[in-house]
Amino acid sequence: MNAEEPGAVSELLLRIDAGELGDPPALLAWLAGRRVELAEAELNEARRRSLLLLASGGDPHRELGVDDRAVKALAADLHTPERQAALGAGLDDLARLARDLTVVREALLFLAADIELAWRLYALGLLAEELADPDE
Repeated sequence: MNAEEPGAVSELLLRIDAGELGDPPALLAWLAGRRVELAEAELNEARRRSLLLLASGGDPHRELGVDDRAVKALAADLHTPERQAALGAGLDDLARLARDLTVVREALLFLAADIELAWRLYALGLLAEELADPDE
């Protein structure tokens, strides 16, 4: 996270802690994933494969879950030990900013204890980002 971001990230963490934005673990995994370096072409290819899996499974606009086949496929396609370590470092960055935020701190501890789940939640966020309505 670069120097101009902590204020904006701190504001997001406050909103997550207050329950304003949704599921804390999913949001925090996606936010921590900003530390993960992904080539745009590789990400786009992996997302396309996941979208095909999603479409073949029925309604592509259904609510996704961390154990959805398309999410697991995206997580597997993008996984490397270095990227997973970068996600862990992103979680650590957030933990330093969230010392006084009980909900966020507990969610970060939960994610740190299961980095595989954190990685799938990050993939879920990437897929949800792709499916988001650009007009929203």
